[in-house]
Amino acid sequence: MSVPHVVVRVAEEPADREACFAVRKDVFVAEQGVPEDIEYDAHDAGAVHVLAIGEDGVPLGTGRLLHGAAAAAKNGGDPAVGSLGRLAVTRAARGLGVGAALVRAIEDAARARGLTAVDLHAQTHALGFYERLGYEPYGPEFPDAGMPHRAMRRVL
Repeated sequence: MSVPHVVVRVAEEPADREACFAVRKDVFVAEQGVPEDIEYDAHDAGAVHVLAIGEDGVPLGTGRLLHGAAAAAKNGGDPAVGSLGRLAVTRAARGLGVGAALVRAIEDAARARGLTAVDLHAQTHALGFYERLGYEPYGPEFPDAGMPHRAMRRVL
C-alpha cells in the first residue's frame, strides 16, 4: 500500500530505530498511559522494525515484526507465524493510511523471512481496522497493559 508523500521502510539505521521508539513513546506511553518499563522489551533487539516518514522527514508511525522463537512465544509455538506488534501512528497522521501501509510493510517483511501467517494482539477498539486488512480474531478477549485485546491472524 502506498500513501502519498509517505515513505515506509525497514528501520535499519540507529536513527530510524530511535525514531520508532520515539513514536511508540508518544502514542503508547504519553497518550495511552502504558508504563514505559513495559513498552520496551527484550524482543526489540531482534525484531524487524518499520518506520513511516513524511516528506518533511517527520516520523509518522512504526510497527515491529517478531519472528522465530520470539514470535512463537506469542502465537502458540508455530515457527511459520510472525507476530506483528507495537503498531503506532502519531495523532497527526491518523486516518491517512499510514497504519495500513505499516501493516503491509510488516507483512512483506514476514514473507521475506518465509513466514506463512502473521498474528497480532489488537486493542479491541482497533479490531475493525485489522479486519479490513484481512485479519481474523480468535480466542477470548484478554487484558494487556490494562487494556482489552483480542488475538488476530492473517494468512499470507
